[in-house]
Amino acid sequence: MGKKDASATKLPVDQYRKQIGKQDYKKTKSALKATRLKAEAKKNSSGFRDAFLVIAAILFFVLCVYAFFYLNLSTEINLDVDVD
Repeated sequence: MGKKDASATKLPVDQYRKQIGKQDYKKTKSALKATRLKAEAKKNSSGFRDAFLVIAAILFFVLCVYAFFYLNLSTEINLDVDVD
């Protein structure tokens, strides 16, 4: 099999990639720029969301610990009261 014969057979994946490339080439530069900016904005905003989720989880944990100790201590105080 010569070099010409080997290059004539293309994989379907390569044909698909070429087709996608042609579609992207048909788009205007402003549309491509808008898509890129939107992707970057989404990528950058995830940092704020992650930070908010971490802070919310810490606050929830502290609230659970506080509620646990509050309920345990409040029942012990009621047992110490003498009823005459």
